[in-house]
Amino acid sequence: MADRAGLAEPATIARLATAGRRLPPWSDSAAGLERLARQFPVLALSNAGRTDLLRLSAHAGLRWHQALSAEAVSAYKPAPEVYRLAVDTAGCPPERVLMVAAHAWDLRGARARGMRTAYVHRPFGDPPTSTDAFDLRFGGLDELVTALTAR
Repeated sequence: MADRAGLAEPATIARLATAGRRLPPWSDSAAGLERLARQFPVLALSNAGRTDLLRLSAHAGLRWHQALSAEAVSAYKPAPEVYRLAVDTAGCPPERVLMVAAHAWDLRGARARGMRTAYVHRPFGDPPTSTDAFDLRFGGLDELVTALTAR
């Protein structure tokens, strides 16, 4: 595919292939996760591979208690086994696990597995439709953190 894009330099191709590892976080992500992690176990659940997820988290300064890759179950979200991985890792019933995402398709998958759901708006997410029945909806991560930590 690099040939078709006119790319031939191996270093350029390698840099593009690993660009996902260097994505900047949303401005509220690092501080919001830090605040959440003081009161709750925080798990990342990603379709990214283990190595990419590790490097992305380190680059962006994201604090998780554990980062889970769909690679562990040889599937991609929204496959049920990916959400089962999160529930099993959390060690509690699915209704005690809150899936937070900016992608409605991801939250639909979690909801189908019995998890609670919270939509967080992002400019480039997949917003809910009028028929989506998510448990919580927030304009940003700061709102979610404030709501959860005030309890």
